[in-house]
Amino acid sequence: MTNTTHFGYKTVAEEDKVREVAKVFHSVAAKYDVMNDLMSGGLHRLWKTFTIANAGVRPGFKVLDIAGGTGDLSKAFAKQAGPTGEVWLTDINESMLRVGRDRLLNRGLLTPTMLCDAEKLPFPDNYFDRVSVAFGLRNMTHKDVALAEMRRVLKPGGKLLVLEFSKVAAPLQKPYDLYSFSVLPWFGQKIAGDAESYRYLAESIRMHPDQETLKTMMETAGLERVQYYNLTAGIAALHTGIKM
Repeated sequence: MTNTTHFGYKTVAEEDKVREVAKVFHSVAAKYDVMNDLMSGGLHRLWKTFTIANAGVRPGFKVLDIAGGTGDLSKAFAKQAGPTGEVWLTDINESMLRVGRDRLLNRGLLTPTMLCDAEKLPFPDNYFDRVSVAFGLRNMTHKDVALAEMRRVLKPGGKLLVLEFSKVAAPLQKPYDLYSFSVLPWFGQKIAGDAESYRYLAESIRMHPDQETLKTMMETAGLERVQYYNLTAGIAALHTGIKM
């Protein structure tokens, strides 16, 4: 019997979700940064800056950036880790990875890049000082498996950072829904020529675990000292956890 999962508000076969998510990001890759700035009013840059500060990457650190997309986190981590460090930019989507790789090269950063699935990380146990995933966990089919893999590749004492859209504060829910399901697809059509992909992105946010649920999932995966920070009234949240 075929296992099913959600793709936005739809129920689909698990293998179909992988293909559908891939199509979304192949479609939006070229305009990804422009759309992020428009969608968030530039706030995504502040959220990422907060995440980078919490990572505390130091010279010589090994860092894995999962679903790294256009490379914003990898760029900062590579500068902080320096020539003695090792920063991997990874993504499951080839179009997104290509954009990120080219951006890093254009800035003179020769960091390794790899096309890989977060649920089957091709790295040894206890290898990285930091693992990050920004706005990628909600698109993964088996989030519990992916979180367990992230913990596996962390060194003891290493930190996982999960930046993701989350549950917004109740007073903002109605205007946020109006924006997400009306304005956001309109932007997608006008800027990226693709309203449906941005409608999916809005739906995927609603289907993603809320702050407390994700905290529990990270603890179940074996991470300790898990905490989260609500950003912009919960529109996004940064979760962190330590491998002890």
